[in-house]
Amino acid sequence: MSELREVVADLLERRGAAVEAIGSHQLTVLAPAEIRKSMGWPELARLGFGGKQSRESIAVGLEGDWLDRFATLLGDEGRWSEREVRYANGVPAPADPLQVLDRALDLPNAIWRFRGMTATSTRCLILTFRYTAMSDDKREGLVWLGFNTGTGAIINGLLPQLRQVLAQMPDWHVPDQGTVLAAGPRWTSAVIEARLRALVGQHVRDEIEPFLRAMRRRLVRDRDRVHGFHDELHRASTKRLAALANAKGERAEADRLRETMRVQAIEREHRAKLDDLRRNYALHVTVEWVQALELYVPVQRLDVLIRRRKGERLIQLDWHPLVKAAESPLCEAGRGRNRARLVCDDELHLTELDGQAPCSACGKAYCRACFPTACPRCGHGSVAP
Repeated sequence: MSELREVVADLLERRGAAVEAIGSHQLTVLAPAEIRKSMGWPELARLGFGGKQSRESIAVGLEGDWLDRFATLLGDEGRWSEREVRYANGVPAPADPLQVLDRALDLPNAIWRFRGMTATSTRCLILTFRYTAMSDDKREGLVWLGFNTGTGAIINGLLPQLRQVLAQMPDWHVPDQGTVLAAGPRWTSAVIEARLRALVGQHVRDEIEPFLRAMRRRLVRDRDRVHGFHDELHRASTKRLAALANAKGERAEADRLRETMRVQAIEREHRAKLDDLRRNYALHVTVEWVQALELYVPVQRLDVLIRRRKGERLIQLDWHPLVKAAESPLCEAGRGRNRARLVCDDELHLTELDGQAPCSACGKAYCRACFPTACPRCGHGSVAP
C-alpha cells in the first residue's frame, strides 16, 4: 500500500492539497474545495492505506471506486505524453547485422538481401488500454500495444523489455525538434484506429482466456447440477404418471392431472433456472483507452531488399539498442504475432501466413492487403486474419 499512498499524496499535492504522512499507512489531508467536492471529504481528512486504521480514518484501497474517483482529479492529464531516450556516445550497433536479420526475418516464399544500416531516431507509439470483463465474476487488467511509426512494425514483442528498461531510467527528456523531425510524420488518428481495430480485441481475448475457462467450468458445473436435480424430479413424476395410465375412476383422473401439472411445472422451473444461468454468466467486456506514450528512441535502421519472383521491394527494420533486439518485420495484413511473413505477387505486401489463405468460398488464395474486403474472384467477404 505504500506505493498507492505515495501516488495519492503526489496527486493531491498537485491539486493544491496540503498533505502530511503519519506513520507508514496514513495521510492527513487539508483539502481545497475542488478535492472536497470531487471526493466527498471534509476539509481536514485522514486517509488510511492498509494496516490497522483509526476510527476517524477513511480507508483507501484498490477495491471499490477509489481509482475512478482519483481519475476524476486527473482529468485528461497524463493520457498523452512524449519522452526521448538519449545516448551520450552515439547509437550502439549490432555486431553482426546479417545475424540480426536472419533471426528477425522468415520469408517462406521470398528472399532478402541486406543493403545497409543507418543510425537514426524513431517514434514508438505505446498505447495502454484497460479492460473489464463482467460475468458471475469480474476481471480487470491492462494491455499494452506498440508500433514503430517509422517502419510501421508492431513492436508488442519488445514492449515487456522496453517498459522494464524505461522504468529504470530516472531521467525524462522532452524530445527536441530535431529528433521529432528525424522520426518522420506522426500517424493520423485514422491510421491508428485502423491498426488497432483487430489488435485490441485479440489481445484482450488472450488476456481474459484464463478467466473465460474458469467461467465456463463454473457454468458447466451449475448447469449439470440444475439439470441433474430437475431430471430426477421429472423421471420420478413421469414414472408415477405411467403407473396411472391404466387406472380408472375419478381419483385416478385427478392423480393423472396432478402429475401432468407437476411435470409441466418441473419443465417450466428447469427452463427458468437455465435462463437465470444465462443471465448470471452473460459476459460483458468493455475496453477503454487509458494512455499513450510517444517514445523517441535511437535505433539502427536496416535496409532490406525483398525479392519475390521478378519483383523487388525495399523495406526497413529497426534494431533497438535499449533491448538489444530487432523488431518483427512489417505486417500489412494480420496481427503480426510472429516473424513469419508471406510476400504477395502483385504489390509485394508482407502479410501473416493467414493473410494469403485461400478464399473459404471459391478456394482462390489472395492477399488480404491487396483485397481487404472481399475475394477478387467470387466477391466473398474477407475475414480478418
